[in-house]
Amino acid sequence: MALPIQEITEQQLLAHMSAIPDTEAVLLYTPFCGTCKLAERMAGIVQETTAALPMYKLNINYAPVLREQWQIASVPCLAILDKDGLKLKEYALRSVDHIYRLLKKPVEEKGLS
Repeated sequence: MALPIQEITEQQLLAHMSAIPDTEAVLLYTPFCGTCKLAERMAGIVQETTAALPMYKLNINYAPVLREQWQIASVPCLAILDKDGLKLKEYALRSVDHIYRLLKKPVEEKGLS
């Protein structure tokens, strides 16, 4: 069974962004979106691996500031963040393998490969 992804509010995320130590991810969704539910289940499977980035989920209906700032065009959207802000937006969450590759910790950047 896939691990649940921790819900975060826009205010919490905005406060947390200045303290992101490395790279993290946020799954932007709406509660009645079937594709979003599928994306969340796939992302939850990826979270079970130790190689996955820390991840949160955010209901885009309650995130007007980030929706505008990041110019979110649709959901689901997987946002990859680092200490400098938004690094990548991915709308096509095709498969568990695809999400895994997006969320895989950059081991080679840390000199661990």
